[in-house]
Formats: sequence, structure tokens, C-alpha cells
Amino acid sequence: MEPNVNPQWVKLVQSQHPEKMLSFVQQIDEGVLAALYGMDLATYRRVREALSQQVNVAAQQLLEDPAFVDRVDHLPFKQGETVVGLGESTTDDLVSWFEILRKLLELRRPQDAIRLINEGISGHTTAHVLGRMNGVMARQPDWILCMIGANDVMRISSAATKTLVSLEETARNIEEIRRIAAARSQSAWIWITPPTCDEERMAAYPYFQMGQLSWRNEDIIKVGERIRSMPELVIDIQASFGQSAMANFLGIDGLHPTIDGHKAIVRWVVEGLTGGNDR
Repeated sequence: MEPNVNPQWVKLVQSQHPEKMLSFVQQIDEGVLAALYGMDLATYRRVREALSQQVNVAAQQLLEDPAFVDRVDHLPFKQGETVVGLGESTTDDLVSWFEILRKLLELRRPQDAIRLINEGISGHTTAHVLGRMNGVMARQPDWILCMIGANDVMRISSAATKTLVSLEETARNIEEIRRIAAARSQSAWIWITPPTCDEERMAAYPYFQMGQLSWRNEDIIKVGERIRSMPELVIDIQASFGQSAMANFLGIDGLHPTIDGHKAIVRWVVEGLTGGNDR
């Protein structure tokens, strides 16, 4: 990224997408988006392009492995199908595992015209996702890759006695989300457990300190346990990230994956969709 670009602008463009929140607006052009972020159009475009380049580089690096290339070529998505990524900031991020997956398919299977729709929204809980399911199903997805639950276990205030959403409510929400999808379509459903975090790094992060926000791995792992009990295919990111996530997989805030973390996630997703490690 160019040294004169405010890093907070980069973070905002990367992880906050007002066009998704303002779904009632037919179209928001780039000039309006730039103004919402508090920057001029040229800067906004440079930031977007730099983030796009990160995704492109990440995909190219993954494709240096011939075995991985073969897996991408054999992903079960068929020509013309629609794949929805459903979740929170880990999916919404413009350099997320889902965006890297999009680039992998563009590079390896452009002739298949597989449509990827990123329905992740930063900050959303399973309750938010449940409330959005009619809109998601209107996309007529053939596949839904769903990674949710980390925001459910956010704790607010320094002496929080409960998570934002109880574990029992999270379980009911994910069951209802799946029920709605099954009733409205024949889409194939893939669960992805939310990754673990670095609690010490989160505790030291100034913005989380100001907001008195925190997450605990024990809570995230419990959400993972509920997701692992679902009958559909589950890609268990938690098992690979570790009980406390590997340092290079998480950014300075200890919660959101780095580009290395997202590359690892998309590798595990591709492996999970193509027969796992035993292939």
C-alpha cells in the first residue's frame, strides 16, 4: 500500500461495506462510497486496487503448488453455478478466503463462469444472518459456504458476564438458518467453523480496549462444537488454527486473519471440498 494512504482508510475499505448494509439502495456509485469513507475517489480506487492485488498475489502463490491446482480444477462447483459465502468479517473482508477462492476460480476455470457472491457482513451475529436469509435465498445459490458464530461470543465491558448471544440461541439460530435454506432451495451447504483468536493480542489492541470488547477461545470453540454436530460437511478451521491461533495467521488485533491466515483457510476449504487429506 502507498505510504501516504491513511491505514485506517485501508482498514475501513477492506472490512466495512456500506453497500451491503444499505440493501434498499439500488446502486451506490464509487463516488458516494468514497465520500462515505471520507476520502476522494482517486484514493478510494487506489485502495481497492491494492487490496485486489493482494488477493491476486495470494491466489498466484497458492497455485504454485501443482497438487493444489489439481484440487481447484476438481472443485465440485459446476458451470454456471452460484456460490454464496455467508458469514461475518472473516468472509466480508476484501482479502478474505472467499475472495481468494473467487480469484482461484477466475484464474483456473474462467470458462465455467461460476458466480461467487460474498454475503458476509462485518459485525453480524447468527441472529443477523437469520434475519437476512430471505434475501440470501433470493440469490438462488447452488452452494452456501457458511462461517458464522464468532460475533455471537463477543463480550462487552471489562466485567462481562455473558456473551452477546447465548450458546443455546446460537445453536437455535444455526439450525433455523439451515432449515430455511433447505426449505427454499436444493443448495449444497458447507459449514466452516470460526477460527480461534489470540486473546493476549486482543486485550492489548487499543480499539478493543476503548470499546471494552473481548473474545475468549473457550467460547469460540464451543460454537465450533455446535457446528461440528451439524449433519452436513463441516470444514473445521479451528482444528487447523489451534486452540490458540498461530501467530502469523492473525493480525495486530488478534481476531482477524492476516493474508497468510486467509490463504490457509482457503487451502483447507479447497481440500475439504475435494476429499480432504486422503485424496
